[in-house]
Amino acid sequence: MENTSQEMKILSIDIGGTNVKATVLDQNGELLQEYKKVKTPDPATPEKLLEAINILLKGFISYDMVSVGFPGYVKDGVIFTAPNLDTNFWKDVDFRKLISDSLNKPVRLVNDSDMQGLGVVSGKGLEMIITLGTGFGSALLLNGHLLPHLEIAQHPFTKNKTYDTYIGDEVLKDKGLIRWNKRMERVLKVLKRVFNYDRLYIGGGNADKLNFKLDENIKIITNKDGIKGGARLWQEDGLK
Repeated sequence: MENTSQEMKILSIDIGGTNVKATVLDQNGELLQEYKKVKTPDPATPEKLLEAINILLKGFISYDMVSVGFPGYVKDGVIFTAPNLDTNFWKDVDFRKLISDSLNKPVRLVNDSDMQGLGVVSGKGLEMIITLGTGFGSALLLNGHLLPHLEIAQHPFTKNKTYDTYIGDEVLKDKGLIRWNKRMERVLKVLKRVFNYDRLYIGGGNADKLNFKLDENIKIITNKDGIKGGARLWQEDGLK
């Protein structure tokens, strides 16, 4: 594990299917730099995404290390899948190295929901995070530490639909708010039965569109809450 001193500043980048967001944090996750964002390029190739990140960072204060949340399956900084950015562009791309080379800083890169989870959990018990945006994201933490990432979004929810295709942003636009909320009620019931979590956190751009009563152990979070996980990422063992 690498230690940060009180003076260390962490650039925290959250890559989404719609926007790329960034800020600079102290080691406690407090914002030192105004939270800013730019549109995710289309097509979102590694080269174009790097270009967008560099444009976003113009005028940012100095920082010592970088944390990145990426919307896909990540292992040791290498992208395996990126369903909402087009896996054809991303499979086997060592994006951690590309960012490190571009910014000339040490980088830790994990799934975006994993990083959000680090930013919001209480650190007690089994806690789950789901994100409702372009697609469906998820993370699990036990006593504040990340568990191995599962791409639940790609798991079948019905006979012919995954979580992504059952409640993703395109479904919300196509089916409308009422039908989307009915589907979300079904999804939350399944997650509760399957994971028996102590707390569930719901983030992403569509989280505030939920219009039914949530259980007492469910909390809506914001992107600004989640991006603070960039500081915690440097306190996690087993990450490079």
